Amino acid sequence: MKVTVGVSGGIAAYKAAELVRALQRQALDVHVVMTEAATKFVQPLTFASLTGHKVITHMWSAEDNSDNLSSAIEHIDAAQTTEALVVAPATADILAKFAHGLADDFLSTLYLATTAPVIVAPAMNVNMWNHPATQANLETLGQRNVTIVPPGDGYLACGMQGSGRMTEIPAIVEAVLGVLNHRNDLQGQTVLITAGGTREALDPVRFLGNRSSGKMGYALAEAAERRGARVILISAPTALRPPANCELVPVVTTGEMRDAVLRRMDEANIIIKAAAVADYRPRIKSDQKMKRTGPLTVEFEPTEDILSEVAARKHPGQLIIGFAAETENVVAHGRDKLLRKGADAIVVNDVSREGVGFDSDRNAATFLTPHIALDLQEMSKRQLADRIFEEILTLRRPQSLVAE
Repeated sequence: MKVTVGVSGGIAAYKAAELVRALQRQALDVHVVMTEAATKFVQPLTFASLTGHKVITHMWSAEDNSDNLSSAIEHIDAAQTTEALVVAPATADILAKFAHGLADDFLSTLYLATTAPVIVAPAMNVNMWNHPATQANLETLGQRNVTIVPPGDGYLACGMQGSGRMTEIPAIVEAVLGVLNHRNDLQGQTVLITAGGTREALDPVRFLGNRSSGKMGYALAEAAERRGARVILISAPTALRPPANCELVPVVTTGEMRDAVLRRMDEANIIIKAAAVADYRPRIKSDQKMKRTGPLTVEFEPTEDILSEVAARKHPGQLIIGFAAETENVVAHGRDKLLRKGADAIVVNDVSREGVGFDSDRNAATFLTPHIALDLQEMSKRQLADRIFEEILTLRRPQSLVAE
């Protein structure tokens, strides 16, 4: 399977060599295209040696003339035969060219000419990343189904600190494999997903909340969209960018999330309650900021039980999947929740484990139904999202087929 790696001119260009090797370990036939600026950071010979293929760096090679069409044919062939184009690093310049349809070098021409899926891994100065023009270009590319692998935070080559570092190689490889393994097994389905952690106000300044980052719910939304579903994402506050083609319904409190879910649930074939909702809220909310005057006693009352209410209202053929974050007796507490709430399945995870769960990009879980307890070992949340959908789809098959 042929994959083209596009390398644009940033300091992270040296990491593209590692990406090439990582993709080759996945039994992919990797070809490389470089912008002229990229060749100032890494020599084309490096990639030619790694791949065993000629590296394209210009629209026309030096020996081309008006009577020699071999280069033109080569360029057309590159666009038509690749099964994915992954650009890493993707500079602000190349993102702008892609977004605005400019084609003044081979990489930007290839982007316009290919019908293969495109993945970009941005890398740039933090101010360039945060600039409204760059963010607008990313939004445009997302709307065109370009997969964006966001940069990480940290120290940058320019000496500044913040977002802009090209993300780690395994995350880019995962995105490429996800695109190549694209399935449409949710085509024609509507999936409603809740994500993030709800907040309950104590006063105009403070709130009761939890540590949920929303990453698991957003990974589920991306996975569902990639599988062809229409996705309704009801999200409490997060710092995440929603998948491009999802319908985002922002909420804050548990009550707002309940109202949004009940209002939209009849549209959905599958409902996944991945949000970490606050179980309690202050019984009385202060209209003014509370001053520190000594010990404080706050009386709490239970919030709405959204999962139970949704399960009680579900229509025939609708699947209701809940999530449970536990710290002890994980499977036992998860199964108890499954039976009490009336859901079709519960995904339960041990959030006390180091390196998984809250704030992490990785997770491990147990998929529980009334009949099975399937361990899903530690993996990225994006990978886990696909595994969860595989189990959800199993629930929809006739039992005779499942038994076989």
